[in-house]
Formats: sequence, C-alpha cells, structure tokens
Amino acid sequence: MPQSEILISNPALLESTIQKMRADGKEKLHILADFDHTFTHAYIDGRKDTAIINNIKEYGCLGAQYTKSANDRFEFYRPIESNYNLSLAKRAGHMKKWWDEVHQDFIRYGLTSAMLDKICAKYPLTFRDGAKYFFETLHAQNIPAVIMSAGPADMIARYILQLNSLYENIHIVANWYIFDKNGKMVDVKKPVIHSLNKYETTLKHLPIFPEIQKRPNVILLGDSLDDIGMVEGFDYTNLIKIGFYNQLTDDHLDKYREKFDIVITGDGNMEYVNKILGEILK
Repeated sequence: MPQSEILISNPALLESTIQKMRADGKEKLHILADFDHTFTHAYIDGRKDTAIINNIKEYGCLGAQYTKSANDRFEFYRPIESNYNLSLAKRAGHMKKWWDEVHQDFIRYGLTSAMLDKICAKYPLTFRDGAKYFFETLHAQNIPAVIMSAGPADMIARYILQLNSLYENIHIVANWYIFDKNGKMVDVKKPVIHSLNKYETTLKHLPIFPEIQKRPNVILLGDSLDDIGMVEGFDYTNLIKIGFYNQLTDDHLDKYREKFDIVITGDGNMEYVNKILGEILK
C-alpha cells in the first residue's frame, strides 16, 4: 500500500469553512458518514478487505449454494458498480437488483440473528486508528453522527459496540433486517439502501432529521465518489467533504480531488479528521 498522504483541494477555502463552523459552535454541527472502508481499513496485511456483508459468506453458515450465488453476483455486479463511465441511473438500477437478490438469498437460505452474533465475533473489524477517539469526541460534545450504509445495520451496530462506541448520538441508516420470533430473517425494512441510492435516501425521511435540521454545518466522510450524494436533500450552510482514497492506482484520484475537499490516500488513519474536528471545536 502506498504511503498515506493528505491532499487538500483548496486550502484557503477549507480554512475559511473551518473558521465559519467554529464561529457557529458545536450546536450547529453534525456528521454524515459511510461505514465500510471509511471508519475501517480497506486493506488488512496487504490484502483488500471485503465489505462486512461478505463476512456472512465467509462464515459459511448459509451453505455452499449461497456461497456460489454470492460469488457469481459479485463477479457480475461489482464491475458495474465501480464503472464511473456508466450513468448513475444505469449503475443504480443494477445495484437495486444486486441488493434485492442478496436479501432474497438471506431469507431463502435461513439467515438468523444468532448467526450475525457469531459472524461479528469471528470476524472483528480493523477500525482506522483514531476512529474510537472520533466517536468519543462526538459523544462528549453531543454531536449527532449519521452513518449511512448499504450494509447490514445489525452488523454495523454490533461492530461499533465491539469498539465500545455505540453511543446514543450515533444513528445508523442502513439495512435493518426483520426477524421472526425464532430469530430467522423474514424481510428487510424499506427503503432498501444500496451503494448508489444514497442520493434518493435523503435525510428528510429520518427520525433524526428534526435534530440535524438545526445543525446546518456538516462534515461528510466517505470512501466512494457516490458517498457525496448522502448530503443531497439537506439544506446545509457549511460542508467539509473528506474522502478516503483506498485504491492502489491513481486512476480516479483526480476525480476524488475534484469532488472532496480533503482526500486521504494510502488507507490512512483518522488523525487528520480528528484534527479538523478539533479545530472546529476549539
């Protein structure tokens, strides 16, 4: 993995935004973030780490047929998801099909809540250095953090709990599975969130919206160009967009620098994120 760098698109504009957020105070600030490979490392021991939903496949609890089906889907849909030359509408249509098929298979092959407990215990996450401090600072300052993810919300909650950081100011907007009285998955709460419809899943639909509406200053964290869409539908005043560039080549780096105010390369830590937060909270 190349050495981590901090790339700032417009230092003067960034400093100006920090000063405005500081003047407004912490009462006007909230966090909007992705989860997979944003709070967690993208590479473990030099190997690309998969999204947490793939730990269900790795555990093998749903059988060989599910594993084959999951692998086939990944081979077909993943190149579409990451092909920025295709329109967002076309990519999003494929992602909806992908996630619908995943959830149908979870139900068909008998995913249970107890399985998720065992999976999260067997496959702990490697959070970026500084992630726990980030969550603790937000909790201490009573700053809401909205985590918006296409992953299983139940697993995200379990993993943040493993970090001892599942505070009441953290709001997980992801795919919450519905289990019957025996703990077997029978459905998923709507709307289903996939990697490319965060543009449609606006904050106005969330129970937390009345609170964050009073907080028009936003720090957005993500690892995909599409994560920027999380803020659509929110009338923000000041926005700082921080992107983790986890790719091994520079193929898309220029696009990241164009879209994000700050780009952290090389699967780096959250030290600079905490520095920005600290400057706002001075």
